[in-house]
Amino acid sequence: MKFTKMQGIGNDYVYVNCFSEQVDDPERVSVIVSDRHFGIGSDGLVLIMPSDKADFRMRMFNADGSEGMMCGNATRCIGKYVYDNGLTNKTALTLETLSGIKHLTLFPENGIVKTVLVDMGRAVLAPREIPMDADGDSFINKPITVGGREYRITGVSMGNPHAVTYVEDTQSLDLEKTGPLFENHPLFPQRVNTEFAELTGDHSIRMRVWERGSGETWACGTGACAAAVSSVLNGYCSHDREITVHLRGGDLFITYRSDGTVLMRGPAETVFTGEIDI
Repeated sequence: MKFTKMQGIGNDYVYVNCFSEQVDDPERVSVIVSDRHFGIGSDGLVLIMPSDKADFRMRMFNADGSEGMMCGNATRCIGKYVYDNGLTNKTALTLETLSGIKHLTLFPENGIVKTVLVDMGRAVLAPREIPMDADGDSFINKPITVGGREYRITGVSMGNPHAVTYVEDTQSLDLEKTGPLFENHPLFPQRVNTEFAELTGDHSIRMRVWERGSGETWACGTGACAAAVSSVLNGYCSHDREITVHLRGGDLFITYRSDGTVLMRGPAETVFTGEIDI
């Protein structure tokens, strides 16, 4: 199987061009290629596929083989892949995901895409739609007990479920212990991605993320969007103004617009290409 490893600020996936390759058991393949000791090493597997609804279609699988709805960093990398590899010459693309059609704007430099802007669609705030086992129109700054400690969280879906909580210092967190407790909390019937956010300045957030099915990752595009949305909802930031989200792998720039939609801007990079026997 031919593949390309790509990363968006450290959120790395193995990408397969399914216009020329066939992946019969992507759940199994994702587990194999994601292994950082015996495989390629990645946060999961992304398939770039034909679509009858958009320019391209993506399927993404976490490191444990579970299929995700979408991945913000992966959408940017797909935009770079299809342009750099001649699958399109357009700089405005549509991408089909399990959470709807995403709109991408590519910014090439000397024929190579460096930055991608993604219209991530509307943030979903209704708990039952996130999904969360809670009623009401939103779940903003409400207390839950995790591992015997009370946290205040804000629930957001960006096509996948997120819980955002604010901490004094992201660097001192023991995510290997705390992350799984959030991920498998009974409030979230489909598990949850958790963002631990630290306010660092005017429209600036530092964040670490625990992704369901993958553990701590260096970046999470939908998580950065969720943290930005939460920060506006909690009064820390403003609508229609770009928020810088500092993640372990680099920075993303998020705008939560007054109409409820979210824009994500950030880099995408190719690491290497190769072949692997599966």
